[in-house]
Amino acid sequence: MNKFIEKVVGDLGDKRRWRQYKARVKELPEPYRAACSAVERYAMYFSGITNGNTMMTMLDNLIDLFEEHAADGTPIRQIVGEDPVEFAETFLANYSQDHWIAKERRRLQESIRNAAGETS
Repeated sequence: MNKFIEKVVGDLGDKRRWRQYKARVKELPEPYRAACSAVERYAMYFSGITNGNTMMTMLDNLIDLFEEHAADGTPIRQIVGEDPVEFAETFLANYSQDHWIAKERRRLQESIRNAAGETS
């Protein structure tokens, strides 16, 4: 029965991890909460990650980073630098194997190999 439910609503483990992640974000003191949420929002739009486990691993690492720096009192600019877009994109590059574009690149390469009559 659980397999059927997961097929309909998605991976229950990922949903549980999502709720745990959001609870951890909520516990961050300001301004760390706002900064973490901003990077998360950017990641959701920019990353194109198609694997739920990869996304949750990335978010777990993100919250770990902000929790660590919040505990140390590290200023936000020391965490993200002067260019938060560069910070976010560099951070996200560590999880690029499951971006939708990576899947499309592999699909294109395979399609051209097949069209050219080449074997893998």
